[in-house]
Amino acid sequence: MAIISRGFSGRRSTAEANLPPGQYLTTDFPVLSAGPTPHISLDRWEFTIDDGRNVLQRWDWNSLRELPAERVTVDLHCVTRWSKLGTSWEGVSLDTLLANIKTDLPFAMFRSYGDYTTNLPLKDVVNQQAWIAFKYDGSDLAPEHGGPARLLVPHLYLWKSAKWVKGFTLMPDDEPGFWEGLGYHMYGDPWQEQRYSEE
Repeated sequence: MAIISRGFSGRRSTAEANLPPGQYLTTDFPVLSAGPTPHISLDRWEFTIDDGRNVLQRWDWNSLRELPAERVTVDLHCVTRWSKLGTSWEGVSLDTLLANIKTDLPFAMFRSYGDYTTNLPLKDVVNQQAWIAFKYDGSDLAPEHGGPARLLVPHLYLWKSAKWVKGFTLMPDDEPGFWEGLGYHMYGDPWQEQRYSEE
């Protein structure tokens, strides 16, 4: 008599249990980009927040780095199905960047050097959910991973964490960004497998 039923492969590891459905673990950090890697010198880098009419706040590289930074450890989930757990970052919280801005506009379109865009509900980038990250694993963020600074929104698929970020526009209505306009999901929750617009 068999002690183990056919098809039983044992318990999932703790790491696998932390994966959203359809994802697999990787120890690498794959590089996926929609276009060539832009190289931005720090003396011309800037980050702005606007409302579509007026610039509400602006930082150059030095003034951004003078803001309080946080170290966070988060899991990453890519729409191409890889996940990397326990990644270490340093950056400025969006809560800090938005601290002096009063707005009722519920959406934001993040923009990158290289003209990439992605849309997010504003509620998804506040309350310690998002950062402008400039260090990964203790080192300056490499250009291929979005350096000098990228958006980090770890609770959504990684395409929402725009590389080479340069600012965002507050908006009254949700609008598709680059990948969303090509059929990716408007929100992108990995736990709901929201990869494409029909899902």
